[in-house]
Amino acid sequence: MINYTLLPEHIKGGAQRWIENGITPGGFLVAVICNDLKESFGRADDINIHRMFDIVKFFYNEAPGSCWGSKERMIAWKKMHEGRREP
Repeated sequence: MINYTLLPEHIKGGAQRWIENGITPGGFLVAVICNDLKESFGRADDINIHRMFDIVKFFYNEAPGSCWGSKERMIAWKKMHEGRREP
């Protein structure tokens, strides 16, 4: 069971939809998922800047490794979930 309570409240839904359904989140989470540190900080709001360690720790410890870490992994995760959705 994934512990979404480790994330700031306002990004929990986006992270959960991404991990469970492959629905692309907003720009900040996309940058985190793609492991783009510069873009992550550039897109972070005041809360996310201060919680960046917790957010990355969440993905490292809680999220499936194949759903984050690079742009290629993000694309593959999205394609995998698109194949599961009903037309």
